[in-house]
Amino acid sequence: MNMFAINVVLAFAWMALTGGLTIGGMITGLLVGMGAMWMVRPLFPRTGHYFRRLYCGTRLAVMFVYELVVSAIPVVRDVLTPGQSSQPALVAVPITMTTDLQITLLANFITLTPGTLTLDVSEDRKTLYVHAMFGEDPDAIRAQVRDRFEVWIREATE
Repeated sequence: MNMFAINVVLAFAWMALTGGLTIGGMITGLLVGMGAMWMVRPLFPRTGHYFRRLYCGTRLAVMFVYELVVSAIPVVRDVLTPGQSSQPALVAVPITMTTDLQITLLANFITLTPGTLTLDVSEDRKTLYVHAMFGEDPDAIRAQVRDRFEVWIREATE
């Protein structure tokens, strides 16, 4: 049984013991379950991997929300000010992702970030084609994908 399933079982056990079948009870149960699993992790060597993935997944979500907010600012500024300051461009972004999950996450994160849109993945799965609203510096866009999104996704999925 994987560690997340054990954590969910512990959370339901917590909710059964406290008599609270609520979202707050579930969250509390998950946290209590994680604490219990943390305390017995020397007995189960795979639990360390679970906590690392949980940390990396949480960090990926937080960093994505940060990128979402930061990238929305220039888009909002461009929409609300008269004239057009954006310089749209199509950018070929080389990627090092290998699995379908990683490529899908990367393409979706790029698309969900304001001002960018993933258009296609090359046949050899080595390049993403991205439309950028502010494409005056294609190397900066490539660096952002390579140094931020790819690193975070790789850490969360490996």
